[in-house]
Amino acid sequence: MVAKAGGLYEKGDPDTGELQPATHCFILANFDEYAYLNGGKLHSDNRNSAAHTIYNSKEYSLVKDTHMCNSLIGPRTVGFNAGHIWDVDNTNPLSVSQALMTGRKLARQLCDGLQKYYPKAFGYAYLVATANLMGVRETRRIIGDYVLTVEDYNKRRSFLDEIGRNSYYIDVHYSAREKQLKEQGLLDDRKRIAAYQKGESHGIPYRCLVPVNLNNIIVTGRSISCERMVQGSVRVMPVCLVTGQAAGTAASLAVESKNYNMHNIDVTKLRKYLVEDNAYIL
Repeated sequence: MVAKAGGLYEKGDPDTGELQPATHCFILANFDEYAYLNGGKLHSDNRNSAAHTIYNSKEYSLVKDTHMCNSLIGPRTVGFNAGHIWDVDNTNPLSVSQALMTGRKLARQLCDGLQKYYPKAFGYAYLVATANLMGVRETRRIIGDYVLTVEDYNKRRSFLDEIGRNSYYIDVHYSAREKQLKEQGLLDDRKRIAAYQKGESHGIPYRCLVPVNLNNIIVTGRSISCERMVQGSVRVMPVCLVTGQAAGTAASLAVESKNYNMHNIDVTKLRKYLVEDNAYIL
């Protein structure tokens, strides 16, 4: 797929501009480890869990869904990535500030809900910390010399200029509108859960790191050039590390050659250096 004509980036859904919801992490302490570890999975996947009971109770105004990821992080201490906050624009400081305030209130409500509906594990738990940053999955994505597509992902494509591989599944959370459509049975979300088998992966082209119409810029991490659904896969930390290593190496080549146009980097030499540094490419 060639780069689109026009602007230098896309933000959120290309048709609606909607963004995935943000999350606000928090920590609960003083809970019963045995009850937590043996009382059934505390997750939206388990319809018998407190995640559903709290949401269905409608007692907590900020709990809009059953999202509740959590794990033991220390003795009698659980870290949570739970609840969603919609319409957060991480490019707007006011929007982020408002979301942080909402997130802290949401953490309080989820703690109260767990105390009430999962007392064996959390009856005496208390909120000890909330995150100082929002969990934001997407803002802007550049439009680069190549736009990585869902088809590339599904076909496990390799590229002559690839600088790394990715194997993470397509993980895209619903926007507020999509959540309503899903609840009405009007949203086909099968492409959201596309996943690879063991050993499968796809390549990430160097061209996804360089924005069209800008010569001395290279971009890494979740903002590389890709379709929105693919961003739900390549946004994760291993890919951020892979693209960061490639970008740093490419920048050193630009300085070495005194040709600062990142579109003209010697990709063969770049790939050679990456392999020498133990990067995995095909």
